[in-house]
Amino acid sequence: MKNALWFVLGVAGGFVAAHVVNKDPRGHEMLAEVDARISEFADRIGDAYREQEARIEGLAADVKGAASDALDSAANVADAARDAVAKATNADSSH
Repeated sequence: MKNALWFVLGVAGGFVAAHVVNKDPRGHEMLAEVDARISEFADRIGDAYREQEARIEGLAADVKGAASDALDSAANVADAARDAVAKATNADSSH
């Protein structure tokens, strides 16, 4: 509880300090520059996230396609095996 109180006091103190600094033209300029850098950083992180998300979606689509192809191939092999067994059974019964 004591740590939470210190945290809240620190946040409140930061807001008060920022307000005081913002009143001075040089401080206002400095805070605007900090804000611009934070915005630029956030934009870069967002762009990197969206790029990575698109890359992962592409990989997932490739995996789905490969799994679908493998399933189709397995179904074709199963059909061929079933046909071979049926032909072998028919050949044995006719003798």
